[in-house]
Amino acid sequence: MLTLFASSCHAADSSTDQAWVTNDAVLLGILLAILGFVFWSSQSSFAPFKWFYRFVPMLLMCYFLPSALTFMGIVDPHASDLPDVAKNYLLPASLVLLTLSVDLQGIVRLGPKALIMFLTGTAGVILGGPVAILIVSAFAPQWVGGEGPDEIWRGMATVAGSWIGGGANQIAMQKMFVPSNSLFSVMVTVDVLVAEFWMMFLLLGIGKAKAIDRLFRADVSSVDSLQAKMEAYSKQHARSPSTVDLFLILAVGFGGTALAYFVADWLAPWIGKNAPGLAQFSLDSKFFWLILIATALGVCMSFTPLRRLEGVGASKIGTVFIFVLVATIGLGMDLSAIAENSELFIVGLIWMLFHVLLLIVVGWLIRAPYFFLAVGSKANIGGAASAPVVAAAFHPTLAPVGVLLAVLGYVLGTYGAWLSALMMRSVSP
Repeated sequence: MLTLFASSCHAADSSTDQAWVTNDAVLLGILLAILGFVFWSSQSSFAPFKWFYRFVPMLLMCYFLPSALTFMGIVDPHASDLPDVAKNYLLPASLVLLTLSVDLQGIVRLGPKALIMFLTGTAGVILGGPVAILIVSAFAPQWVGGEGPDEIWRGMATVAGSWIGGGANQIAMQKMFVPSNSLFSVMVTVDVLVAEFWMMFLLLGIGKAKAIDRLFRADVSSVDSLQAKMEAYSKQHARSPSTVDLFLILAVGFGGTALAYFVADWLAPWIGKNAPGLAQFSLDSKFFWLILIATALGVCMSFTPLRRLEGVGASKIGTVFIFVLVATIGLGMDLSAIAENSELFIVGLIWMLFHVLLLIVVGWLIRAPYFFLAVGSKANIGGAASAPVVAAAFHPTLAPVGVLLAVLGYVLGTYGAWLSALMMRSVSP
């Protein structure tokens, strides 16, 4: 395992030395050029583009093309501050803006299927880890063995935290089960690669959503109704934005982010000091409170006149922020790392396959729309950074559904991962 980590570090150092682009200003320009080209070409009447996007979702290209930059050694995402900027500043601002016009009553009227599919995704992660260990133990027990801090189940516990909740839950699992630094680093790579590998297939399915819904015999009327209602509100209040409108949108988005940071910077340490028992639920994590407060602020403002900012493009600007985040996430998917961690990557794929199969079976049994399956999965595996993106890929007005389910994932993440870790430990060879 130490050899694996050493080779991984060597590859990372090599990519840093050989990267063509090391200036973040240049990298930001490249990413925005990629996003601009993808959005333009997806709306173009040029026949080859129309044919291409009939089979390949536009969102997948926003993700895949940046990952190609990393794979070819053009950029090294580990040497860039852009991913952190997008995650720490653009993500919370986008959550405020995307929930600014949320129709909570409409979301409630989606019925229990959305929640059932989300909880099914959670169960798929909790149970999938032990199942993957049992399956792999039958033909290669050394892949899921180890001793002391290098026991594979310890590293897999951190992946469970990430896949149910997010980074805060992952760190909570690291502190709780204490895998070695080398094992944790490798599992972070497996976490990202497997999760984003599934993301690509999920996005491909969006283009076939109607066919999947027919296969599931799903009733999509509640989703269509919510989409129509939010579209109607946006059109009713639509007008050309003035400079004042644009600054108001930025003030709401980044002002809400500032307030969320202000509270999180005080609240998380206070909980860590005065209620250390709550740390096992990630309640001492600043990022957890940042996401929760940003979302709550957006929902609260949806009951005020600020909701009318949707008519001048609040959610559109929030979507721009999200897509910049998507591009930076794509940078982090280095497919060359698969060869270096192949055995653990296979374990992760089996784990993910169980999660997916469980979602498909339950979705078919309850006749859930593919929208619920996709968003329910990404609200677990990806959290607030991915769930609204997937929801918006169906339609921009549906992004708040992904945001709210992702917040629930953060709440359940640590407890679910802890339960999965106990089961993984009990079945490990």
